[in-house]
Amino acid sequence: MIRILLFLVVVFALGLGFAWLADRPGEMVVTFSGYQYQVSLMVAAVAVVAVVAAVMIAWWLLKALWNSPYTISRYFRVRRRDRGYQALSTGMIAAGAGDGALARKKTKEAAKLIRSDQEPLIQLLEAQASLLEGDHEGAREKFETMLDDPEMRLLGLRGLYLEAERLGDRNAARHYAGRAAAMAPQLAWAAESTLEDLTGRGDWDGALKLVEAQKSTRQIERDAANRRRAVLLTAKAQALIDSDPNAAKTAALEANRLRPDFAPAAGIAAKLLFRQNDVRKGAKILETAWKAEPHPEIAELYTHARPGDAVLDRLNRAKKLQEMKKNHAESSLAVARAALDAQDFSTARKEAEAAIRMDRREGAYLLLADIEEAETGDQGKVRQLLSKAVRAPRDPAWVADGVVSERWAPVSPITGKLDAFEWRAPMERLGQLIDSDGDAPDAAVPTIAAPTKPEKENVIELNPAGSAERPTAVAASETDEDDVAPVTATASAAVPPDGDAAEPAEEMARLPDDPGVDPDDEEQKSPRKFRLF
Repeated sequence: MIRILLFLVVVFALGLGFAWLADRPGEMVVTFSGYQYQVSLMVAAVAVVAVVAAVMIAWWLLKALWNSPYTISRYFRVRRRDRGYQALSTGMIAAGAGDGALARKKTKEAAKLIRSDQEPLIQLLEAQASLLEGDHEGAREKFETMLDDPEMRLLGLRGLYLEAERLGDRNAARHYAGRAAAMAPQLAWAAESTLEDLTGRGDWDGALKLVEAQKSTRQIERDAANRRRAVLLTAKAQALIDSDPNAAKTAALEANRLRPDFAPAAGIAAKLLFRQNDVRKGAKILETAWKAEPHPEIAELYTHARPGDAVLDRLNRAKKLQEMKKNHAESSLAVARAALDAQDFSTARKEAEAAIRMDRREGAYLLLADIEEAETGDQGKVRQLLSKAVRAPRDPAWVADGVVSERWAPVSPITGKLDAFEWRAPMERLGQLIDSDGDAPDAAVPTIAAPTKPEKENVIELNPAGSAERPTAVAASETDEDDVAPVTATASAAVPPDGDAAEPAEEMARLPDDPGVDPDDEEQKSPRKFRLF
């Protein structure tokens, strides 16, 4: 657009100049070699412009003729490069689609048209083709070759890292990830793997430096970086709490500053402050964390801030926590525990029952059972409360990757992930069903067939005098056997579990080859009879 405007401006200026000359007639006389040339001013101006244009055209033609060999070679070189890039593009698409044969073919074609030192993507395509063909050793050689090229070094480290992960060599994978993270901390895969390695080895200072590098490169947001730093500082304080209390206190206070609602950081900071007799500052930290989210560990530390306090003093401190967070189950449970220690059973019972109404859980019933046992000693009520505790939902705990822990930990023991533990109620696991067919809503109720009637037994009568009574007994026996009805699953379910009516069903379910002997029938039978079969 600018060139068009400039062209129009030049044409307009020339037209304006020629119009100005046409309005002012004059002559131009040139004397050269004894000859005198006289022309008008307009003709002279046109001649000068024509000469300048002719000189420019001649120069352009001469220059084009002089540069023609380079122009021709450049044309063929660009055409060859375009064909190479076309083959490279087709090969990358084939590699992404999983076509190893086409990827290998286009790799060779691109290598002939483009030099690999000019286009690093050829090396990547060769490695991808080797992986598709199952030649992992060749792919690793290609990735190792990339380490010599500064432009391809990160790509080579990424490939070697994935190969080490595929082979299950965690040490080699973390080695390559560490090299990549040192060069480019903005790489998420390298930073995360290195962070897991550092936290697994307990190198909290190195992990903090890596998180700071991630924050400076804006790989993670500021809030996420502060959360990670708080977790790492809490882990550092936890590790130094006995060996170096001052360094542990500094780390814990910094973690609490970053995340005031993080219960582990607040607990460690308050514990260290209590050890140094700074009860006021430690209590303030715990109060801030309690207002954000009540936690039983915070309540335990707060009520036992002064080891020499009486039980009534601890009860008053627990009530102070309850005033900060009313209508919360943890507040009521904290007061109930303190009241139980103070032998104030009415307050303990009232708060425990209030906690059950707000959040029915296992720990509340157990606490109520302790109160019942301490106050009345009624073992029947205690067992009743314990049975309710067994059926109640579980108490919140630190859970990470299916692992339930009583104490917080910075990393997961299963995956090694940082900040994996969460304070929540563990998931209830249902037992495996014995018969999955029973879940079908339209499934027919199975019928349990009655045991087959045993063949009549041949009895040899030794006493003829008792033969008159035999037909009657046999008839009665046959009548009882014929009256046996099939037992269905519905009928079996209707029988109470603790009743005596369940015993006949168990006897009828016996195998036909061992029906057993009824005690009543055994008394009526004559001792002079015996069975052959």
